[in-house]
Amino acid sequence: MKTILNIIWLVLCGFWMFLGYMLAGVLLLITIIGIPFGLAAFRIGVYALWPFGYTVVDRRDAGTPSCIGNALWLILAGWWLALGHILTGIALCLTIIGIPLGIANFKLIPVSLLPLGKEIVPSDRPFAAR
Repeated sequence: MKTILNIIWLVLCGFWMFLGYMLAGVLLLITIIGIPFGLAAFRIGVYALWPFGYTVVDRRDAGTPSCIGNALWLILAGWWLALGHILTGIALCLTIIGIPLGIANFKLIPVSLLPLGKEIVPSDRPFAAR
């Protein structure tokens, strides 16, 4: 079932959200200060491409630098990536078949807003990162 949902997701919205994250990552990599943010954008972009079967968990070793980085991320890229998830989620929820995909889009909003200090792990091993 995860594979079928991922394929439908890829066709309807995953590829476009993936491109948005890749664009954000490339733009953030232009400066040295933006490198950690660009890498986070690439990591989340891959997750946005194929999300079913994975989950986001908090990293215990994340501290103050992650908090400061998340504030910068929110200003630089997070708000418009989250807006993309909101608009795509609403559009998908307008159809009965798209409702599960719309809900999955809404679940991606927190990680698109505040990605630092998070880790993406398989759903069957959510405590592997801890």
